Amino acid sequence: MRDAAIPFRADHVGSLLRPPGLHEARAAFARGDLRSEALHEAENDAIRAAVQMQEKVGLAVVTDGEFRRGFWHLDFLTAFANVRQVAPRVRAQFHTHSGPLETAAHGLEVTGKISRPRPIFVEHFKFLKSIAATTPKLAIPSPSIMHFRGGRAAIDAVAYPQIEEFFDDLARVYAEEIADLGREGCTYLQIDDTNFAYLCDPAVRAQVRDRLGADPDELARTYARLINAAIAHRPQGMRVMLHLCRGNFRSAWAAEGGYQPVAEVLFNEIAVDGYFLEYDDERSGGFEPLHSLPKGKTAVLGLVTSKRGVLENKDALMRRLEEAARFAPLEQLALSPQCGFASTCEGNKVTAEDQWRKLALVVDVARKVWN
Repeated sequence: MRDAAIPFRADHVGSLLRPPGLHEARAAFARGDLRSEALHEAENDAIRAAVQMQEKVGLAVVTDGEFRRGFWHLDFLTAFANVRQVAPRVRAQFHTHSGPLETAAHGLEVTGKISRPRPIFVEHFKFLKSIAATTPKLAIPSPSIMHFRGGRAAIDAVAYPQIEEFFDDLARVYAEEIADLGREGCTYLQIDDTNFAYLCDPAVRAQVRDRLGADPDELARTYARLINAAIAHRPQGMRVMLHLCRGNFRSAWAAEGGYQPVAEVLFNEIAVDGYFLEYDDERSGGFEPLHSLPKGKTAVLGLVTSKRGVLENKDALMRRLEEAARFAPLEQLALSPQCGFASTCEGNKVTAEDQWRKLALVVDVARKVWN
């Protein structure tokens, strides 16, 4: 299998189910029964075991499972100065395969000038790199998340009388974190973005017009420029991938719709090296938008679901890859689960055994397709 280049033919989005011992340690810490040093050691032990399992199933890329986070995005974004969690202005109803899921969504509010008082996930990466025998990958939330759930109304007008100033500062603090990661040897960075996938959903696009007073197509271009500014000075040799997600909370999702509304901007106006794309069921549409994928970029197809425990059929996955290759060359494609297994600490409704079997399946199919 030609796995020399990032992204790998068999790849994964990154978050993993937290083991029971880590849940217990976090609960004890929250009660005041465990010191922070002891919690840190529990996280270290859980990450070591997760890295060993990723390597055991044959993956050439490992993550820390996001074991030090409660949420895939909030832990990072609220670490910036003058950012706080609030109720969102744009809301999305979460759905599961068995019906709707009631949940309290999260918004963000910017109360003053944004700054980065200290590195955020740099120490997380340093530990991962120190124990990885293969390529370590870190995932951070897209800077677009800071804007989308509240829009202009959630950004302090005194600190930022012009919205362009906010976007400039946001790109700058992201660039600071990315530069520090690069100095520590990070060569594989993943940016998790729900908003481009949400902008594929007609209902969410209507909310963008009504609640944010924005044009969805222009907003996509704004976010493309923001991401480009954030990664413009990334260290030489660092590969950056953009992961699109329609929501991933306890096996639920919040948006539906194919990629066509954002495909041209997504694939041709964002200066990343490739994309992790959800394709595990009909909510993500067909492969036709891959026609817009330019040469030199890779689409990692999330054909294996992380939302249900049932194991996909190997031959069916290979047939779907053949179908996708009608719209983009096979050499520009790769395979992964559609999302992580635990975007939040609760995790999806699958077992640890399901998780590892699915990751092993991704490796097995990739070896057969790209041998």
